[in-house]
Amino acid sequence: MITELPKSYRGLDRLKVLSVRHWTDRTFSFTCERPISLRFRSGEFAMIGLENGDKPLLRAYSIASPNWAETLEFYSIKVADGPLTSRLQNLAVGDEILIRPKPVGTLVHDALIPGKRLVLFSTGTGIAPFASIIRDPETYDKFEEVILTHTCRDANELDYGKHLAAEIESDELLSEVVGGRLKLISTTTRQQTEQMGRMTDWLRDGRFAAATGAALNAENDRVMICGSLAMLLDHKAICESLGMEEGSNSSPGAFVIEKAFVD
Repeated sequence: MITELPKSYRGLDRLKVLSVRHWTDRTFSFTCERPISLRFRSGEFAMIGLENGDKPLLRAYSIASPNWAETLEFYSIKVADGPLTSRLQNLAVGDEILIRPKPVGTLVHDALIPGKRLVLFSTGTGIAPFASIIRDPETYDKFEEVILTHTCRDANELDYGKHLAAEIESDELLSEVVGGRLKLISTTTRQQTEQMGRMTDWLRDGRFAAATGAALNAENDRVMICGSLAMLLDHKAICESLGMEEGSNSSPGAFVIEKAFVD
């Protein structure tokens, strides 16, 4: 049951934590209650956090669950000295978080012009908004094919994305909607694995084209990018070099980025 918040926390809701999963010593995910009145587009983020005296401690977090889900899911990195994550990583079932129930963001279908293939470039916990998008039936209504790339330093940090893909494949309804049109490319940059390298290198040297059947192109591809600032700028430069224009909610384009999580 969600109890009334102090007046100083007006506009925020308290949500009970329903589950917590620690994927690695650097990443974890959790689910919590979803207010009946909360509506969001897959790919959007919300301000969530914890009570902190007179002023709540809030940060932007992508909603990793699809917009049809009855619960909210979030995927986070652990930062030992992070003001919020140092506390958030210790969440347990039954604890409560705060949320400002007004999701926003640019990693949404509305910010893209029509295309044939949707390419989602992510690094680390930047995969979170795409966890929502790849489980949204609207994605497969709008695009013939969806490519999700996930790049991390070590192999175990790729487990969250691989779990998502396996979950979709094993779900009777989702697997029918997706119809084999989702491809996940997982690469590492530090630990030696079968697939190494940053996706920018894959785009430049032809490995992306070889793995997906076609090079990235402005005519057919629409792109979403989520990761560190350097990663965003590198991918943006490649998209623009191909003649793609950046989009927004008010002016859709061929690619979009999300800067809300960059410090």
